Amino acid sequence: MSPETNSGSPTPPIEIAGGAASATGRLSAPVVLLDDAFLARLGEACADVRLDPGERAEASRDWWPLAMVWATEGKVGQVAGAIARPSSTDEVAAVLRLCDEARIPVTPAAGRSSVVGGTVPVHGGVLLDLTGLVGIESVDVESGLVEVWAGTFGDLFEEELQERHGLTVGHWPQSMALSTVGGWLACKGAGQLSNRYGKIEDIVVGLEVVLADGTVLRTGGQPRFAVGPDLTHLFVGSEGTLGIITRAWLQAWPNPSHTTRGAWSFPTFSAALDAMRRIIQRGAPVAVLRLYDGIESNRNFGTELTDNVLLAYDEGDVTMIEAAMQVVAVECRSATPLDDSLVEQWFGHRNNVDALEGLISKGYVVDTMEISAPWSCLDAIYEAATAAIAAVPGTLAASAHQSHSYVTGACLYFTFAAQVEPDEREAYYVAAWDAGTRAVLENGGSLSHHHAIGLNRARFMPEALGEALDVLATVKAALDPHGTLNPGKLGLPDPFGGRAWPDAG
Repeated sequence: MSPETNSGSPTPPIEIAGGAASATGRLSAPVVLLDDAFLARLGEACADVRLDPGERAEASRDWWPLAMVWATEGKVGQVAGAIARPSSTDEVAAVLRLCDEARIPVTPAAGRSSVVGGTVPVHGGVLLDLTGLVGIESVDVESGLVEVWAGTFGDLFEEELQERHGLTVGHWPQSMALSTVGGWLACKGAGQLSNRYGKIEDIVVGLEVVLADGTVLRTGGQPRFAVGPDLTHLFVGSEGTLGIITRAWLQAWPNPSHTTRGAWSFPTFSAALDAMRRIIQRGAPVAVLRLYDGIESNRNFGTELTDNVLLAYDEGDVTMIEAAMQVVAVECRSATPLDDSLVEQWFGHRNNVDALEGLISKGYVVDTMEISAPWSCLDAIYEAATAAIAAVPGTLAASAHQSHSYVTGACLYFTFAAQVEPDEREAYYVAAWDAGTRAVLENGGSLSHHHAIGLNRARFMPEALGEALDVLATVKAALDPHGTLNPGKLGLPDPFGGRAWPDAG
Protein backbone atom coordinates (compact mmCIF):
# COMPACT_ATOMS: atom_id res chain seq x y z
CA MET A 1 0.00 0.00 0.00
CA SER A 2 1.28 3.47 -0.87
CA PRO A 3 -0.01 6.93 0.02
CA GLU A 4 -1.72 9.12 -2.54
CA THR A 5 -0.10 12.11 -4.20
CA ASN A 6 0.03 14.93 -1.68
CA SER A 7 -2.71 17.53 -2.12
CA GLY A 8 -1.94 19.77 0.85
CA SER A 9 1.06 21.82 1.87
CA PRO A 10 2.23 23.78 4.92
CA THR A 11 1.16 27.40 5.29
CA PRO A 12 4.02 29.81 6.15
CA PRO A 13 3.17 31.80 9.30
CA ILE A 14 4.90 35.09 8.45
CA GLU A 15 7.41 36.38 5.92
CA ILE A 16 11.07 36.04 6.87
CA ALA A 17 12.71 39.47 6.73
CA GLY A 18 15.34 39.53 3.99
CA GLY A 19 14.02 36.31 2.44
CA ALA A 20 14.18 32.68 3.54
CA ALA A 21 17.37 31.94 1.61
CA SER A 22 19.36 34.31 3.82
CA ALA A 23 17.78 33.30 7.13
CA THR A 24 20.10 32.44 10.01
CA GLY A 25 19.56 30.36 13.13
CA ARG A 26 18.67 32.02 16.43
CA LEU A 27 19.38 29.06 18.72
CA SER A 28 22.87 28.55 20.13
CA ALA A 29 22.81 24.76 20.61
CA PRO A 30 25.49 22.86 18.61
CA VAL A 31 24.66 22.21 14.97
CA VAL A 32 25.38 18.83 13.37
CA LEU A 33 26.66 19.33 9.82
CA LEU A 34 25.96 16.94 6.97
CA ASP A 35 28.88 15.99 4.73
CA ASP A 36 28.68 14.95 1.08
CA ALA A 37 29.03 11.26 1.86
CA PHE A 38 26.04 11.34 4.20
CA LEU A 39 23.96 13.36 1.74
CA ALA A 40 24.69 10.80 -0.96
CA ARG A 41 23.45 8.01 1.31
CA LEU A 42 20.40 10.09 2.24
CA GLY A 43 19.57 10.38 -1.45
CA GLU A 44 19.72 6.60 -1.72
CA ALA A 45 17.38 6.20 1.24
CA CYS A 46 14.82 8.77 0.08
CA ALA A 47 14.13 9.79 -3.50
CA ASP A 48 13.09 13.34 -2.60
CA VAL A 49 15.86 15.26 -0.79
CA ARG A 50 15.92 19.05 -0.80
CA LEU A 51 19.05 21.17 -0.19
CA ASP A 52 17.92 24.61 -1.37
CA PRO A 53 18.69 27.17 1.41
CA GLY A 54 15.31 28.88 1.13
CA GLU A 55 13.39 25.61 1.27
CA ARG A 56 15.42 24.43 4.23
CA ALA A 57 14.78 27.62 6.19
CA GLU A 58 11.03 27.58 5.47
CA ALA A 59 10.74 23.92 6.45
CA SER A 60 12.66 24.55 9.67
CA ARG A 61 10.02 26.76 11.32
CA ASP A 62 6.47 26.46 12.55
CA TRP A 63 3.73 28.70 14.00
CA TRP A 64 5.50 29.31 17.32
CA PRO A 65 4.75 33.01 18.01
CA LEU A 66 8.27 33.68 19.32
CA ALA A 67 9.75 32.24 16.13
CA MET A 68 7.47 34.62 14.22
CA VAL A 69 9.13 37.45 16.15
CA TRP A 70 12.51 36.03 15.10
CA ALA A 71 11.31 35.98 11.49
CA THR A 72 10.89 39.77 11.61
CA GLU A 73 14.64 39.83 12.35
CA GLY A 74 15.55 37.47 9.47
CA LYS A 75 15.98 34.43 11.70
CA VAL A 76 14.50 30.99 12.26
CA GLY A 77 15.13 28.78 15.26
CA GLN A 78 17.71 26.75 13.36
CA VAL A 79 18.14 25.72 9.73
CA ALA A 80 18.06 22.02 8.86
CA GLY A 81 20.97 20.70 6.79
CA ALA A 82 18.64 18.78 4.46
CA ILE A 83 14.96 17.99 3.93
CA ALA A 84 13.98 14.39 3.29
CA ARG A 85 10.43 13.94 2.02
CA PRO A 86 9.58 10.22 2.04
CA SER A 87 6.66 8.84 0.06
CA SER A 88 6.31 5.50 1.88
CA THR A 89 6.85 3.87 5.25
CA ASP A 90 9.85 2.06 3.78
CA GLU A 91 11.51 5.37 2.95
CA VAL A 92 10.81 6.71 6.45
CA ALA A 93 12.43 3.59 7.89
CA ALA A 94 15.45 3.93 5.60
CA VAL A 95 16.02 7.58 6.57
CA LEU A 96 15.70 6.88 10.28
CA ARG A 97 18.01 3.87 10.06
CA LEU A 98 20.63 5.95 8.26
CA CYS A 99 20.41 8.84 10.75
CA ASP A 100 20.60 6.43 13.67
CA GLU A 101 23.74 4.77 12.28
CA ALA A 102 25.39 8.12 11.45
CA ARG A 103 24.26 9.82 14.71
CA ILE A 104 22.43 12.57 12.82
CA PRO A 105 19.48 14.34 14.50
CA VAL A 106 16.21 14.01 12.62
CA THR A 107 13.24 16.28 13.25
CA PRO A 108 9.79 15.16 12.04
CA ALA A 109 7.48 17.79 10.55
CA ALA A 110 4.38 17.93 8.37
CA GLY A 111 1.89 20.81 8.56
CA ARG A 112 4.24 22.60 10.96
CA SER A 113 1.32 24.15 12.85
CA SER A 114 3.03 23.70 16.24
CA VAL A 115 2.86 26.85 18.36
CA VAL A 116 5.56 25.70 20.81
CA GLY A 117 8.51 25.09 18.46
CA GLY A 118 7.83 21.37 18.21
CA THR A 119 9.20 21.04 14.67
CA VAL A 120 12.24 23.32 15.02
CA PRO A 121 15.41 21.32 14.15
CA VAL A 122 17.39 22.43 17.21
CA HIS A 123 20.65 20.89 15.97
CA GLY A 124 20.10 21.17 12.22
CA GLY A 125 20.49 17.69 10.76
CA VAL A 126 17.66 16.17 8.71
CA LEU A 127 14.15 17.63 8.59
CA LEU A 128 11.82 14.68 7.90
CA ASP A 129 8.91 16.15 5.91
CA LEU A 130 5.99 13.73 6.22
CA THR A 131 3.59 15.53 3.89
CA GLY A 132 4.24 12.91 1.22
CA LEU A 133 2.36 10.34 3.33
CA VAL A 134 -1.19 11.39 2.58
CA GLY A 135 -4.67 10.08 1.95
CA ILE A 136 -7.31 7.77 3.34
CA GLU A 137 -6.13 4.19 2.85
CA SER A 138 -9.30 2.34 3.85
CA VAL A 139 -12.67 2.85 5.56
CA ASP A 140 -14.71 0.27 7.48
CA VAL A 141 -18.06 2.06 7.46
CA GLU A 142 -19.86 -0.60 9.47
CA SER A 143 -17.31 -0.49 12.30
CA GLY A 144 -16.59 3.22 12.00
CA LEU A 145 -12.83 2.74 11.47
CA VAL A 146 -10.69 4.87 9.16
CA GLU A 147 -7.11 4.12 8.12
CA VAL A 148 -5.32 7.35 7.18
CA TRP A 149 -1.74 8.40 6.44
CA ALA A 150 -0.08 10.72 8.92
CA GLY A 151 0.75 13.54 6.51
CA THR A 152 -2.89 14.10 5.54
CA PHE A 153 -4.08 17.64 6.19
CA GLY A 154 -7.11 17.90 8.46
CA ASP A 155 -9.47 19.82 6.18
CA LEU A 156 -8.84 17.52 3.21
CA PHE A 157 -9.23 14.46 5.41
CA GLU A 158 -12.62 15.50 6.79
CA GLU A 159 -13.87 16.69 3.42
CA GLU A 160 -13.20 13.34 1.78
CA LEU A 161 -14.41 11.34 4.78
CA GLN A 162 -17.73 13.17 4.93
CA GLU A 163 -18.43 13.45 1.22
CA ARG A 164 -17.34 9.96 0.12
CA HIS A 165 -18.10 7.88 3.19
CA GLY A 166 -20.72 9.77 5.21
CA LEU A 167 -18.51 9.77 8.30
CA THR A 168 -16.71 12.27 10.51
CA VAL A 169 -13.92 11.84 13.05
CA GLY A 170 -15.12 15.01 14.77
CA HIS A 171 -11.63 16.41 15.40
CA TRP A 172 -11.73 20.11 14.49
CA PRO A 173 -8.76 22.07 15.87
CA GLN A 174 -8.40 25.76 15.05
CA SER A 175 -5.43 24.72 12.91
CA MET A 176 -7.62 22.38 10.81
CA ALA A 177 -6.23 23.55 7.45
CA LEU A 178 -2.68 23.94 8.81
CA SER A 179 -2.26 20.64 10.64
CA THR A 180 -2.05 16.95 9.78
CA VAL A 181 -3.33 13.75 11.33
CA GLY A 182 0.17 12.79 12.47
CA GLY A 183 0.62 16.15 14.14
CA TRP A 184 -2.67 15.75 16.03
CA LEU A 185 -1.44 12.43 17.39
CA ALA A 186 2.15 13.43 18.11
CA CYS A 187 0.99 16.43 20.14
CA LYS A 188 -2.13 14.91 21.75
CA GLY A 189 -4.34 17.53 20.16
CA ALA A 190 -7.91 18.58 20.89
CA GLY A 191 -10.59 19.68 18.46
CA GLN A 192 -13.21 22.32 19.14
CA LEU A 193 -15.94 19.65 19.37
CA SER A 194 -14.01 17.51 21.84
CA ASN A 195 -16.75 17.43 24.48
CA ARG A 196 -18.71 15.07 22.23
CA TYR A 197 -16.04 13.36 20.13
CA GLY A 198 -13.12 13.37 22.57
CA LYS A 199 -9.52 14.47 22.20
CA ILE A 200 -7.34 12.67 19.67
CA GLU A 201 -6.25 10.11 22.30
CA ASP A 202 -9.93 9.11 22.61
CA ILE A 203 -10.32 8.86 18.82
CA VAL A 204 -7.21 6.88 17.88
CA VAL A 205 -7.54 3.09 17.74
CA GLY A 206 -4.11 2.08 16.42
CA LEU A 207 -0.88 3.35 14.88
CA GLU A 208 1.89 2.43 12.51
CA VAL A 209 5.16 3.72 14.01
CA VAL A 210 8.77 3.66 12.80
CA LEU A 211 11.41 3.49 15.54
CA ALA A 212 14.80 5.20 15.44
CA ASP A 213 16.55 2.09 14.09
CA GLY A 214 14.03 1.71 11.25
CA THR A 215 11.89 -0.95 12.90
CA VAL A 216 8.24 -0.68 11.78
CA LEU A 217 5.54 -1.70 14.24
CA ARG A 218 1.78 -1.55 14.51
CA THR A 219 0.00 -0.87 17.79
CA GLY A 220 -3.61 -1.38 18.81
CA GLY A 221 -6.31 -1.88 16.21
CA GLN A 222 -8.94 -3.72 18.24
CA PRO A 223 -11.73 -2.22 20.38
CA ARG A 224 -10.94 -2.25 24.12
CA PHE A 225 -8.55 -5.18 23.85
CA ALA A 226 -6.61 -6.46 26.88
CA VAL A 227 -3.28 -7.67 25.53
CA GLY A 228 -0.84 -6.00 27.87
CA PRO A 229 -0.38 -2.21 28.04
CA ASP A 230 -1.81 -0.24 25.14
CA LEU A 231 1.33 0.82 23.29
CA THR A 232 -0.65 3.20 21.09
CA HIS A 233 -0.76 5.68 23.93
CA LEU A 234 2.97 5.45 24.47
CA PHE A 235 3.46 7.23 21.14
CA VAL A 236 0.45 9.55 21.24
CA GLY A 237 1.78 12.78 22.71
CA SER A 238 5.45 11.75 22.44
CA GLU A 239 6.09 14.53 19.87
CA GLY A 240 8.28 12.40 17.62
CA THR A 241 10.83 11.67 20.35
CA LEU A 242 10.06 7.94 20.67
CA GLY A 243 9.09 7.04 17.11
CA ILE A 244 7.62 8.49 13.93
CA ILE A 245 3.89 7.96 13.32
CA THR A 246 3.27 7.10 9.67
CA ARG A 247 -0.31 5.77 9.70
CA ALA A 248 -3.28 5.79 12.05
CA TRP A 249 -6.56 4.00 12.56
CA LEU A 250 -9.20 6.40 13.88
CA GLN A 251 -12.74 6.05 15.18
CA ALA A 252 -15.42 7.73 13.06
CA TRP A 253 -19.10 8.58 13.49
CA PRO A 254 -21.96 9.02 11.01
CA ASN A 255 -22.29 12.57 9.76
CA PRO A 256 -24.51 14.51 12.18
CA SER A 257 -28.12 14.85 11.08
CA HIS A 258 -29.11 17.74 13.36
CA THR A 259 -27.59 20.71 15.16
CA THR A 260 -28.66 22.98 18.01
CA ARG A 261 -27.17 26.02 19.76
CA GLY A 262 -27.55 28.68 22.43
CA ALA A 263 -25.75 31.57 24.18
CA TRP A 264 -25.87 33.12 27.66
CA SER A 265 -24.16 35.82 29.70
CA PHE A 266 -23.03 35.15 33.27
CA PRO A 267 -22.18 37.84 35.81
CA THR A 268 -18.88 36.14 36.73
CA PHE A 269 -16.43 33.75 35.11
CA SER A 270 -16.69 31.52 38.18
CA ALA A 271 -20.48 31.20 37.96
CA ALA A 272 -20.25 30.16 34.33
CA LEU A 273 -17.53 27.59 35.10
CA ASP A 274 -19.81 26.06 37.71
CA ALA A 275 -22.67 25.81 35.23
CA MET A 276 -20.37 24.07 32.74
CA ARG A 277 -19.29 21.60 35.39
CA ARG A 278 -22.90 20.73 36.24
CA ILE A 279 -23.78 20.26 32.56
CA ILE A 280 -20.96 17.83 31.94
CA GLN A 281 -21.33 15.95 35.22
CA ARG A 282 -25.03 15.44 34.48
CA GLY A 283 -23.92 13.50 31.40
CA ALA A 284 -24.61 16.05 28.65
CA PRO A 285 -21.55 15.96 26.33
CA VAL A 286 -22.52 19.06 24.34
CA ALA A 287 -20.01 19.29 21.48
CA VAL A 288 -19.10 22.92 22.20
CA LEU A 289 -19.22 24.70 25.55
CA ARG A 290 -17.03 27.78 25.29
CA LEU A 291 -16.80 30.42 27.98
CA TYR A 292 -15.13 33.82 27.44
CA ASP A 293 -14.22 36.18 30.26
CA GLY A 294 -15.23 39.84 30.09
CA ILE A 295 -12.19 40.94 28.10
CA GLU A 296 -12.52 38.20 25.50
CA SER A 297 -16.31 38.48 25.30
CA ASN A 298 -15.94 42.16 24.48
CA ARG A 299 -13.11 41.47 22.00
CA ASN A 300 -14.96 38.69 20.16
CA PHE A 301 -18.60 39.72 20.37
CA GLY A 302 -18.68 43.41 21.29
CA THR A 303 -20.48 42.74 24.57
CA GLU A 304 -20.09 44.64 27.83
CA LEU A 305 -16.93 43.94 29.85
CA THR A 306 -19.20 42.62 32.61
CA ASP A 307 -20.47 39.84 30.33
CA ASN A 308 -18.94 36.37 30.55
CA VAL A 309 -20.34 34.78 27.41
CA LEU A 310 -21.05 31.05 27.26
CA LEU A 311 -21.68 29.46 23.86
CA ALA A 312 -23.24 26.03 23.39
CA TYR A 313 -23.45 24.01 20.19
CA ASP A 314 -24.23 20.36 19.62
CA GLU A 315 -24.61 18.03 16.66
CA GLY A 316 -25.69 14.43 16.08
CA ASP A 317 -28.85 12.41 16.58
CA VAL A 318 -31.80 14.72 17.20
CA THR A 319 -33.04 12.88 20.29
CA MET A 320 -29.64 12.92 21.95
CA ILE A 321 -28.74 16.53 21.25
CA GLU A 322 -32.15 17.88 22.24
CA ALA A 323 -31.86 16.09 25.57
CA ALA A 324 -28.37 17.46 26.10
CA MET A 325 -29.44 21.03 25.30
CA GLN A 326 -32.32 20.72 27.78
CA VAL A 327 -29.72 20.09 30.45
CA VAL A 328 -27.76 23.15 29.27
CA ALA A 329 -30.87 25.33 29.42
CA VAL A 330 -31.69 24.22 32.95
CA GLU A 331 -28.16 24.82 34.23
CA CYS A 332 -28.06 28.25 32.56
CA ARG A 333 -31.47 29.35 33.85
CA SER A 334 -29.96 31.97 36.18
CA ALA A 335 -27.93 33.52 33.34
CA THR A 336 -29.09 36.07 30.77
CA PRO A 337 -30.02 34.50 27.41
CA LEU A 338 -28.27 35.99 24.39
CA ASP A 339 -29.01 35.76 20.69
CA ASP A 340 -27.72 32.40 19.46
CA SER A 341 -26.35 34.16 16.39
CA LEU A 342 -23.24 34.60 18.55
CA VAL A 343 -22.58 30.91 17.93
CA GLU A 344 -22.67 31.49 14.18
CA GLN A 345 -20.39 34.47 14.66
CA TRP A 346 -17.92 32.20 16.45
CA PHE A 347 -18.15 29.59 13.69
CA GLY A 348 -17.37 32.30 11.17
CA HIS A 349 -13.97 33.12 12.64
CA ARG A 350 -13.08 30.07 14.75
CA ASN A 351 -10.24 29.00 12.43
CA ASN A 352 -8.93 32.50 11.71
CA VAL A 353 -5.21 32.83 12.49
CA ASP A 354 -4.51 35.92 10.37
CA ALA A 355 -4.55 38.34 13.30
CA LEU A 356 -1.43 36.80 14.82
CA GLU A 357 0.77 37.69 11.86
CA GLY A 358 -0.61 41.22 11.72
CA LEU A 359 0.05 41.95 15.39
CA ILE A 360 3.56 40.48 15.42
CA SER A 361 4.44 42.36 12.23
CA LYS A 362 3.50 45.58 14.03
CA GLY A 363 5.89 44.81 16.89
CA TYR A 364 3.52 43.30 19.44
CA VAL A 365 4.22 40.11 21.39
CA VAL A 366 1.16 37.84 21.38
CA ASP A 367 0.63 34.25 22.46
CA THR A 368 -1.76 31.77 24.05
CA MET A 369 -1.22 29.34 26.90
CA GLU A 370 -3.65 26.44 27.35
CA ILE A 371 -3.69 24.17 30.39
CA SER A 372 -6.03 21.72 32.08
CA ALA A 373 -6.99 21.37 35.73
CA PRO A 374 -9.60 19.86 38.06
CA TRP A 375 -12.81 21.87 38.44
CA SER A 376 -11.86 22.63 42.05
CA CYS A 377 -8.71 24.48 40.91
CA LEU A 378 -9.98 26.45 37.93
CA ASP A 379 -11.09 29.60 39.76
CA ALA A 380 -7.76 29.98 41.55
CA ILE A 381 -5.78 29.28 38.38
CA TYR A 382 -7.78 31.80 36.36
CA GLU A 383 -7.19 34.54 38.92
CA ALA A 384 -3.52 33.70 39.59
CA ALA A 385 -2.38 33.21 36.00
CA THR A 386 -4.07 36.29 34.53
CA ALA A 387 -2.73 38.40 37.41
CA ALA A 388 0.80 36.97 37.06
CA ILE A 389 0.97 37.65 33.32
CA ALA A 390 -0.60 41.10 33.70
CA ALA A 391 2.10 41.99 36.25
CA VAL A 392 4.93 41.44 33.76
CA PRO A 393 6.05 44.89 32.57
CA GLY A 394 4.84 45.58 29.05
CA THR A 395 1.67 43.47 29.21
CA LEU A 396 -1.30 45.18 27.59
CA ALA A 397 -3.89 42.46 28.21
CA ALA A 398 -4.18 39.05 29.85
CA SER A 399 -7.44 37.18 29.48
CA ALA A 400 -8.87 33.67 29.26
CA HIS A 401 -11.56 31.40 27.95
CA GLN A 402 -12.60 27.84 28.76
CA SER A 403 -12.77 25.63 25.71
CA HIS A 404 -12.97 21.91 26.62
CA SER A 405 -14.91 20.30 29.49
CA TYR A 406 -14.66 16.88 31.09
CA VAL A 407 -16.24 15.17 34.08
CA THR A 408 -13.22 15.87 36.29
CA GLY A 409 -12.02 19.22 34.95
CA ALA A 410 -11.50 21.49 31.98
CA CYS A 411 -9.11 23.44 29.80
CA LEU A 412 -8.35 27.10 30.43
CA TYR A 413 -6.92 29.00 27.49
CA PHE A 414 -5.02 32.19 28.36
CA THR A 415 -4.21 34.93 25.85
CA PHE A 416 -1.73 37.73 26.40
CA ALA A 417 -0.46 40.67 24.39
CA ALA A 418 2.37 43.10 25.08
CA GLN A 419 4.27 45.98 23.57
CA VAL A 420 7.92 46.41 24.51
CA GLU A 421 11.06 47.66 22.81
CA PRO A 422 12.08 45.46 19.83
CA ASP A 423 15.20 44.13 21.54
CA GLU A 424 13.18 43.24 24.65
CA ARG A 425 10.55 41.09 22.95
CA GLU A 426 12.18 37.74 23.62
CA ALA A 427 12.95 38.60 27.25
CA TYR A 428 9.34 39.67 27.76
CA TYR A 429 8.11 36.46 26.17
CA VAL A 430 10.19 34.30 28.53
CA ALA A 431 9.08 36.33 31.56
CA ALA A 432 5.38 36.08 30.63
CA TRP A 433 5.56 32.34 30.10
CA ASP A 434 7.51 31.86 33.32
CA ALA A 435 4.99 33.89 35.32
CA GLY A 436 1.88 32.32 33.83
CA THR A 437 3.12 28.74 33.84
CA ARG A 438 4.35 28.79 37.43
CA ALA A 439 1.06 30.32 38.59
CA VAL A 440 -0.75 27.43 36.89
CA LEU A 441 1.51 24.70 38.30
CA GLU A 442 1.48 26.17 41.81
CA ASN A 443 -2.32 26.18 41.83
CA GLY A 444 -2.84 22.60 40.70
CA GLY A 445 -2.94 22.82 36.91
CA SER A 446 -1.19 20.88 34.15
CA LEU A 447 1.56 22.13 31.87
CA SER A 448 -0.44 21.68 28.66
CA HIS A 449 -3.85 20.54 27.46
CA HIS A 450 -3.35 20.22 23.71
CA HIS A 451 -0.57 22.44 22.35
CA ALA A 452 2.04 20.02 23.75
CA ILE A 453 5.53 20.79 25.05
CA GLY A 454 7.87 21.26 22.09
CA LEU A 455 10.75 23.61 22.72
CA ASN A 456 8.88 26.42 24.47
CA ARG A 457 7.67 24.41 27.47
CA ALA A 458 10.59 21.99 27.76
CA ARG A 459 12.16 23.89 30.67
CA PHE A 460 9.07 23.30 32.81
CA MET A 461 9.03 19.52 32.43
CA PRO A 462 10.98 18.73 35.64
CA GLU A 463 8.43 20.75 37.63
CA ALA A 464 5.45 19.25 35.81
CA LEU A 465 6.49 15.57 35.85
CA GLY A 466 8.91 15.27 38.75
CA GLU A 467 10.48 11.82 38.97
CA ALA A 468 8.24 10.61 36.15
CA LEU A 469 10.48 12.53 33.76
CA ASP A 470 13.25 10.05 34.58
CA VAL A 471 10.91 7.21 33.61
CA LEU A 472 10.15 8.92 30.31
CA ALA A 473 13.88 9.38 29.72
CA THR A 474 14.42 5.67 30.37
CA VAL A 475 11.79 4.79 27.76
CA LYS A 476 13.45 7.22 25.34
CA ALA A 477 16.85 5.60 25.91
CA ALA A 478 15.41 2.15 25.23
CA LEU A 479 13.64 3.09 21.99
CA ASP A 480 16.11 5.70 20.74
CA PRO A 481 19.46 4.94 22.41
CA HIS A 482 21.40 7.43 20.27
CA GLY A 483 18.86 10.22 20.84
CA THR A 484 18.46 11.08 17.17
CA LEU A 485 14.66 11.60 17.23
CA ASN A 486 13.61 15.24 17.69
CA PRO A 487 16.32 16.16 20.23
CA GLY A 488 15.81 19.21 22.44
CA LYS A 489 12.09 18.56 22.94
CA LEU A 490 9.94 17.36 25.85
CA GLY A 491 12.66 18.23 28.38
CA LEU A 492 14.48 14.96 27.63
CA PRO A 493 18.27 14.50 27.77
CA ASP A 494 19.91 15.79 24.60
CA PRO A 495 23.04 13.89 23.46
CA PHE A 496 23.93 16.63 20.99
CA GLY A 497 24.64 19.09 23.81
CA GLY A 498 23.92 22.67 24.72
CA ARG A 499 20.79 24.27 26.04
CA ALA A 500 18.26 24.55 23.23
CA TRP A 501 16.39 27.62 24.58
CA PRO A 502 16.10 29.99 26.35
CA ASP A 503 19.69 31.10 26.57
CA ALA A 504 21.76 34.23 26.73
CA GLY A 505 22.51 34.26 23.01
